[in-house]
Amino acid sequence: MAQATREGLVRGIRRWDLVAVAINAIIGAGIFGLPSRAFALVGPYSLIAFIVCAIVVALIILCFAEVGSRFDSTGGPYLYAREAFGSAVGFEVGWLMWLARLTAFAANCNLLVDYLGFFWAPATTHYWRELIIVVVVGSLATVNIIGVRDAARVTNVFTVGTLIPIILFIGAGLFFINSQNYTLADRPSPGYTAFSSSVLMLIYAYSGFEMAAIPAGEVRNPRRDLPLALLTAISVVALLYITIQFICIGTLPGLATSQRPLADASGIFLGSDGGAIISAGVIVSIVGNLNVIVLAGSRLPFAMSERGELPAIIGATHNRFRTPHVSILITAAVVLGLTLGSTFARQVNLSVIARLLSYGVTCAALLVFRGRLTAPPAMFKAPAGVAVAIAALLLAAWLLSNSSFLDARDSAIAAGVGLLIYFVYRSTRKTRSEAAISPDQNVLE
Repeated sequence: MAQATREGLVRGIRRWDLVAVAINAIIGAGIFGLPSRAFALVGPYSLIAFIVCAIVVALIILCFAEVGSRFDSTGGPYLYAREAFGSAVGFEVGWLMWLARLTAFAANCNLLVDYLGFFWAPATTHYWRELIIVVVVGSLATVNIIGVRDAARVTNVFTVGTLIPIILFIGAGLFFINSQNYTLADRPSPGYTAFSSSVLMLIYAYSGFEMAAIPAGEVRNPRRDLPLALLTAISVVALLYITIQFICIGTLPGLATSQRPLADASGIFLGSDGGAIISAGVIVSIVGNLNVIVLAGSRLPFAMSERGELPAIIGATHNRFRTPHVSILITAAVVLGLTLGSTFARQVNLSVIARLLSYGVTCAALLVFRGRLTAPPAMFKAPAGVAVAIAALLLAAWLLSNSSFLDARDSAIAAGVGLLIYFVYRSTRKTRSEAAISPDQNVLE
């Protein structure tokens, strides 16, 4: 059995487990619904939007790969921000990342119920829906409490289950392409706003990779393995996503109005069973993604507690399983409430904005660490790292500038709540610490 770390955790995640975590973290529910929404915004230019979004995310991932190769503790973007900019910024990033994980879970779990309704209609009805959500959340929380190796094994299985239907879709769909569907001659070029909005929306499909960085304290060699996992994952996912959009455009005439674009397209070239196969693939993919969200999301409150920014009880580890069971239970309870009281679309935009803000801080951290002589050494150096970080920051700012007023307002409120929690707890902790020191002790000191 692996030895416990100073955090009380076990380094049970191996190199290829981490690759599977990264792939499952990215391929959630977005790719099964966003091809039609992107096409509705910009038509065939949506293929270019997928490529542009892949480039933006690849630049951000290069920054994550370098910064992550400097650390072997739990926290990911929260830890990077804290070390680069101090505890207040670190806490805010950790808070926003936790919210992003919670809202993503709520969005994807609701979509999971919708796809279960494809096979069993009562799944989406009152009571059955709630029961299914409770069972899903409870099962994933249990798996993650029992041990990180069990959570990693579940992720490995679901990664394979996710990729098989996607590869089947691509392998069959490439033989049924109608080249006329890509004609741009009679289509006006999309406006700046529409194209920018489509790329911003696609961030939801491409993001999630940061979840592989969060549980670094449970990875056997995170400084070496994280860059490999991130770069492998974005290479695989970008190729799959761009090809999926290419096939959807080339095979599905009604793509703009399709609610289940991959299922509808596969129904054309795979027959009546095609929709069922892809729908099953969606279910497998979403469950795998939800498992990674619980694994990574629960480690953020744990990491903040470890550094004295949340109550110590949240940083407790299970005596037998060596997992942060209190943080897992808290995360599971909150996502259960959010999922029961929300829908897929309601949670997507807040999740995207929270992620982009934390991504920007990590990119800025690369610049700070490169200029700091006392920074932990990097085991991976991003090519043209400074230029890559600046480009990533500019692109993230471009995408954020296309957020709607309501989404920006909700994000600002969420960020403000995080700062309030940080300063209130810090003040309370300071007051208790001062009260615990007697006058005699002060004199002796």
